[in-house]
Amino acid sequence: MNNNTAGPSSKSRAGASQPSESSFKRKRGMFQKDLQHMMYGFGDNQNPLPETVALVEDIVVEYVTDLVHKAQDTASKRGKLLTEDFLFLIRKVQICGICLRHIKL
Repeated sequence: MNNNTAGPSSKSRAGASQPSESSFKRKRGMFQKDLQHMMYGFGDNQNPLPETVALVEDIVVEYVTDLVHKAQDTASKRGKLLTEDFLFLIRKVQICGICLRHIKL
């Protein structure tokens, strides 16, 4: 048997399971005002640079999209997406946040 035959088919399957970039378009700047307020609340300038807000927005959207995909993968075994799927995925993030609050810099 030749292992090379499995390579291309597995790549095509992996590519087919993920939506193409053109299949979903998001509006850029949709969260700009909210992010500006959040950034100010976390110590940034009251009017941060638009480039900075756009970068933070890209990072947040990518993180949330990845989180939703992981939650869907977890829930696929059960056939139903629940709030607990998200809580399970972010449990370590919450623990790290609690630990970081106790560290004095």
